[in-house]
Amino acid sequence: MSTVRVRFAPSPTGYLHVGGARTALFNWLYARHHKGVFVLRIEDTDLARSTDEATQVILDALEFLGLDWDEGPKRGGEYGPYYQSQRLDLYREYANKLMELDRAYECYCTPEELDHRRQEQIKAGKATRYDQRCAQLTAAEKAAYRAEGRIPAIRFRALETGETLVRDIIRGDVVFENTQIDDFVIYKSDGMPTYNFAVVVDDALMKITHVIRGEDHLSNTPKQIQIYEALGFPLPEFAHIPMILGPDKSLLSKRHGATSVMQFHDEGYLPEAMVNYLSLLGWGYDDSQTMFSKEDLVKKFSLERVSKNPAVFDLQKLEWMNGVYIRELSLEDFYEVALPFWQKAGFLPEKVSPEQQDYALRILKELQSRLKLVEDVIDLAYYFFKDDYVYNKEIVQKILGKPQTEAILQYVYEAISAVPVLDEEHVKPLFKAGLEKYGVKMGDLIQPIRVALTGTNISPGIYEVLELLGRDRVLARIERTLEMLREGELV
Repeated sequence: MSTVRVRFAPSPTGYLHVGGARTALFNWLYARHHKGVFVLRIEDTDLARSTDEATQVILDALEFLGLDWDEGPKRGGEYGPYYQSQRLDLYREYANKLMELDRAYECYCTPEELDHRRQEQIKAGKATRYDQRCAQLTAAEKAAYRAEGRIPAIRFRALETGETLVRDIIRGDVVFENTQIDDFVIYKSDGMPTYNFAVVVDDALMKITHVIRGEDHLSNTPKQIQIYEALGFPLPEFAHIPMILGPDKSLLSKRHGATSVMQFHDEGYLPEAMVNYLSLLGWGYDDSQTMFSKEDLVKKFSLERVSKNPAVFDLQKLEWMNGVYIRELSLEDFYEVALPFWQKAGFLPEKVSPEQQDYALRILKELQSRLKLVEDVIDLAYYFFKDDYVYNKEIVQKILGKPQTEAILQYVYEAISAVPVLDEEHVKPLFKAGLEKYGVKMGDLIQPIRVALTGTNISPGIYEVLELLGRDRVLARIERTLEMLREGELV
């Protein structure tokens, strides 16, 4: 068997979204499973919309996911260039070859003329297709059009009879009637190749053995196969993977939440969780198994296990999976992924001292089991770093508005002031004494303290909070809360 060569060929006109990332992942897994080559090619012939910034975002997203490419930008390779905008001479060469073979011809029809004929076909109830008006132009007719200043496009002369068979690894044999394929443009009048033409030239010259892409490209495949055959190129194997839908079963879009890979990165999704979850969008190894390391995926991935049915993107399941991966991190690794979020929030400086790092690790130890997203470390740890936390009004009304709250807080203030060490061993007896003194349950004693110290009723254990904040900050916060209660500023 020849070396497996697959490619991911994004267009740099925006961000890398979930669908593109899943396509890149399936190609990468297939290449790694077969010890083949993963090629990255940038399809940047849409000069009006393609940008260097968008290209960099795509590269950043692939690097974030750990999908390293063997050939392409920053890597090179013997089949480059790997930017389509740098391959224009190749496209012109093969377009000319098709014209020499009489499988392509110049078309001088203007966009306005084409649109007028299309509207006429619609009014007549006919299928909209090119009427081959330029298919047999004489040299004189071409010269006359050129004299008018018209610049021709190039159309492929599609087969008019028979069928084009697409052999698809996932979908089986798919037959297209050639009568449904009109003479389509392969080279635009602006000098740029169209997608269906450039992708064939690139895949053939880069010796791509397997084309793995979204199901939405299936309808393009018969056109591409006809170009392959006209140029005498060997056909690759095709595999069209299912579309990704939102929970409402419509195509996944921004209204369903984050879809950009780097947005997921910015919100604190781990690459391991993203790769694991994306792999399950249309592929599965065992219905009972959902957690896969990247090594597991490389070992087990096959196109034969990819479903024909659309996959549903479930953000809640991704969040759950991300939480699992966060909990599995070592404390040191968790610190490394949390640190940039705290630095961006201004909790920690760019250069962290050993004392600050130790404090951060102690906080993370208490928070790690509570997170679904790494960015949650900002909200959940705010009060550990900043004294200007905002009280949750609803919680304040519910908890600090109870009878004896001021008396309980005053008791705790005085007790903590006197205790030698602020840890569970020394504080717990004081709390028990408070229960007897005020005749309340433990929750009625602890929750006012928690709200006074954090502004809310959700935090790590109260003893851990006390110990992390330290005596001075604990007393200052209780005192502030008492003053606000007496002034009527909280309830």
